[in-house]
Amino acid sequence: MRRIQYHQYGGPEVMRLEEFEPARPGAGDVLVRVRAAAANPMDWGIRGGAMKMVTGRKFPRGLGYDFAGVVEAVGEGVTRLAVGDEVLGGASIKASGAFADMVLAAEKGVVKKPAELSFEEAAAIPTVGLTAFQALTKKGNLQAGHTVFINGCLGGVGRAAAQFALARGASVGGSCRATVMQDARDLGIDPTVEFGFDPETLSGRFDIVLDTAHTLSDKAAKHLLKPGGRIVGLHPTPATFAKAALPGPYRVLVAQASPEDLEEVARVAALGALRVPIGRTVPLTDAIEALTELERDGTPKGGKLIITTA
Repeated sequence: MRRIQYHQYGGPEVMRLEEFEPARPGAGDVLVRVRAAAANPMDWGIRGGAMKMVTGRKFPRGLGYDFAGVVEAVGEGVTRLAVGDEVLGGASIKASGAFADMVLAAEKGVVKKPAELSFEEAAAIPTVGLTAFQALTKKGNLQAGHTVFINGCLGGVGRAAAQFALARGASVGGSCRATVMQDARDLGIDPTVEFGFDPETLSGRFDIVLDTAHTLSDKAAKHLLKPGGRIVGLHPTPATFAKAALPGPYRVLVAQASPEDLEEVARVAALGALRVPIGRTVPLTDAIEALTELERDGTPKGGKLIITTA
């Protein structure tokens, strides 16, 4: 079996494609033969040591979290999934290892793949889909008829959030770069404004303000809100947790593995109401070069980098 892994925290130069021995699934675990995996910015943040208090100092560590594949083996107590099931999901932050021929994951982070989705399409949705869904529903209390403003509406999570909100009968406005504003409008986002817009022009119009780009000031976000509205942030730090603990509109999300939520994400994607663009697909043997380019240059733009094992 092959896996992209690293023997110390650091930059892209620490990545290696090496042989490894997959662990046998323990209680509540599933071993999945990976067919496709998707890159996320957190991959290189964690590889760089941003969460070493959680991930620890035991090496080598595998890279990657989002995957789709076929269940190879299950551990004791696993009841929702069986050998041979086609699945999608995410590895835990501590375990990681999706950029591989096989990955071990907790059953709670894995659900059956709808037949309507290819393995590549399925691998693209777990992190962005689950984050967007939980931000809107768990923290934003999204309801049909709500108005939602998404700062960074064409990023991975922002695009997914816009599609979820629209699918649930909300109207969506958002901010993005000037060069892609028409793409946002084509998605159904209206009004659409550039980053750095004057919040006074949209004062008091939204039930939920979701800041996926981490660039909206508290003052600007509050200008956008209707009375009783909620501001949802995705950047968990001591400061944002402290702010969320105070009375007021601010909430901060730390996405949690939930089979029920991930099943809903997969269901919406299977219906065609959630589409995560794929910018580039490469085999595992070429993945280190592609991951390095993505981290360094931000390419491919406009879509996910997908790594396949076939």
